[in-house]
Amino acid sequence: MTAPSIVLVEDDPPLRNLTARALREHGYAVRAVATGAEMWVVLENEPADLLVLDIMLPGTNGVDLLRRLRQTSDVPVIFVSARGAEEDRVVGLELGADDYLAKPFSTRELIARIGAVLRRRGGEVIAGKPSSNNELSFEGWRLSPARRELRSPSGAIVDLTGAEFDLLSVFLGQPQRVIGRERLIELSRTRLADSSDRSVDVLVSRLRRKLSTADQPAPIKTVRGVGYIFAAEVNRL
Repeated sequence: MTAPSIVLVEDDPPLRNLTARALREHGYAVRAVATGAEMWVVLENEPADLLVLDIMLPGTNGVDLLRRLRQTSDVPVIFVSARGAEEDRVVGLELGADDYLAKPFSTRELIARIGAVLRRRGGEVIAGKPSSNNELSFEGWRLSPARRELRSPSGAIVDLTGAEFDLLSVFLGQPQRVIGRERLIELSRTRLADSSDRSVDVLVSRLRRKLSTADQPAPIKTVRGVGYIFAAEVNRL
């Protein structure tokens, strides 16, 4: 099997070298760069399976890089930043990052998070159930676990980040049941933050926007003080 390709964007030379070395020791093919300009060059030469992207970079910062990247690509992105406040994590999630890791961090934790994101994108077990070729449908929408693809009632493919897809998969696996925030994190394996902050709320808000149409609101309902419930009937095709 080909080693997963990771682009590491980090302007601090010692941290960049240490992180790249650790990732290579764990079997990843790593291209380490210091700036956004260098990131675009290596991505043009060869696509990546995942980006580890520092936010505080010289020139164009990581936030602007991710915003531009999401216009053309859904490649998984893990933000790393010395700014670990809740509002910083929320901004990262709203922009479409798959995870957010505050500095200082251990390479062991980073490697674990990279593995979790790549497993999700590879269609491994979600919510304790093996993925299959069977599609799921609700209110005219169709979700394919095998292709990790969501189609709207009109047949258009809806762009979802890895974290959004995993969260929707959890809802479809337990329809019409109340699920608490902490349980949602555990089942979807987003590993983004604990249940006391707004990480899950941000993901749910993004899903609602993408699942809403002019004729039908999204079927994700808030259960105040507890969590959420997917109120639509789900069918396996």
